[in-house]
Amino acid sequence: MELWLTLLVIAVVVIVFVVHSNKRRAERELADAEAEARRLYERLGGQTMNLTAPGDDLAAGQALADAGERYTAAGSQLESASSIRQYRLACETSIEGLHYIRAARTAMGMDPGPEVPALPGQRGVGSLSEPVSAEVEGRSYTGSPTPDDENRHYYPGGRVDGRPVPSGWYNTPWWQPALAGVGGAMVGVMVFNAMLAPAYAGGMVEGASADAAGDGGDAGADAGGEGGDAGDGGGDFGGDFGGGDFGGFDF
Repeated sequence: MELWLTLLVIAVVVIVFVVHSNKRRAERELADAEAEARRLYERLGGQTMNLTAPGDDLAAGQALADAGERYTAAGSQLESASSIRQYRLACETSIEGLHYIRAARTAMGMDPGPEVPALPGQRGVGSLSEPVSAEVEGRSYTGSPTPDDENRHYYPGGRVDGRPVPSGWYNTPWWQPALAGVGGAMVGVMVFNAMLAPAYAGGMVEGASADAAGDGGDAGADAGGEGGDAGDGGGDFGGDFGGGDFGGFDF
């Protein structure tokens, strides 16, 4: 009987110790996540507030405006964050903003500054190495590895509706309408099929992984096979690319 009581006491002590240790570890992890999110947020804030684009540099001005939007969004996320996942989302928003800062600095002919961590959706999608263009629904879409008066909307690279989109400067933020739902997502898919799938297939994207290049090739084949149905292909596009999910990059 005494042996059983002794074992019971030991078991209770072990359980209490494990529970207490797990709680302390969880608290440390939460504190670390918050500290990292605030560090990146403050870094973005310092960069955003200390940079001003010349009035005639439309590309740099647009990139700084995008960075400022991410700074505001990250601040809102931090105010309401109470979990590791929420702090990580704030980190990603700040990192995204820092990519825009680097783009703005590059557009102004400045040193881009320290490297910025890659976001999950960016890995392997590569960057434009040559100008690209396409006509979609009567509208011209272009992209370039460097900014100019026409291509002044920077995209840091990621996945739009599951398809890889290389970093570069574009004449319009065509990826944003995907947030509006199926109708907007159709535009993004058609632009990808018409402009970026051939770019991947033709080697005009630098640093793309085999998976990303394969996605581009597959999309090009799909576009060729479905081109005749583009006029009434809402069902196909909506079924495959509905919802406006931006994949890993999450605008």
